[in-house]
Amino acid sequence: MTMTQTIGIKDMRAFFAIVEEGNISHAAQRLGIAQPALSRQMKHLEENLNVKLFERGSRRIRLTEAGQVLYNRVEGILGMVDGTVREITEIGSGTKGTIRIGTITTSGAMILPDLIAEFRKIYPDVTFEIWEAEGARIIELLDSRLIEIAITRTQVDNLNYELLVLPNEPLVVVMNANNPCGKNAKTIRLEELREQPLIIPLRWKSNFIAACKKLDFDPNIICVSDSIVQDLLMVKMNLGVAMTPVSGKRLLTDGDLIYKRIVEPEMTTHTVVAWRKNQTLSTSCINFIELFKKMFLKD
Repeated sequence: MTMTQTIGIKDMRAFFAIVEEGNISHAAQRLGIAQPALSRQMKHLEENLNVKLFERGSRRIRLTEAGQVLYNRVEGILGMVDGTVREITEIGSGTKGTIRIGTITTSGAMILPDLIAEFRKIYPDVTFEIWEAEGARIIELLDSRLIEIAITRTQVDNLNYELLVLPNEPLVVVMNANNPCGKNAKTIRLEELREQPLIIPLRWKSNFIAACKKLDFDPNIICVSDSIVQDLLMVKMNLGVAMTPVSGKRLLTDGDLIYKRIVEPEMTTHTVVAWRKNQTLSTSCINFIELFKKMFLKD
């Protein structure tokens, strides 16, 4: 007679908490249970599944191959469970609840501060949970129902998602004010970046290289990075110039940094706001989307 290999939601939440917190002690505090009880629960889970989930002997939790597979699945399952519960419980007046949003840095900086400030004037009891990641990861979170709204620059299909697309915005390069490049104070020709060390986001790398090739030069890309905060820090240290959408200028709080719009040729990007077609949104989330349309899609 063989043991039935099962795993319940309670075990999933415990396992997920341990991985997220990095050790059993912190996970036990998060879950509100005693550490020995949590250790026994994980031991029973491993025995039930007949696999090792954790590498023992390390101060910080390390997953085995089986543990990593379980973690990847559990994240999506818990997201779907929690998302379903939210859909059921938050469909009402929209005056309370939590709106869960996933965003890339530049688009979030452009949209969310003003939008949330205005929204909370109308619905002061609604709270927000914001996840920040690169575009593909944001769509994964949306598919897992960990978030309701995705704000990204990644191409998103309109078969599975409802989309709101903002108008194109120009790309700019951010440079150290103590070591500027380009003759014009507000714009820079692509040709003038020929000798410059460049920090380029992955999503625009291929198009940028192609544009440089048309001008008969290979760009000196020293770093490919989708973290605008890291990019700006590298520019501040005078390691090179970084490419960003013009909306990223809201993050330029340091007087040592300036930006110039790329011209000849002009390069542009756009922001997409997406949510799943087969997901029933909470009323508060619907209200948030309607306010977004009024503020950013007035035409």
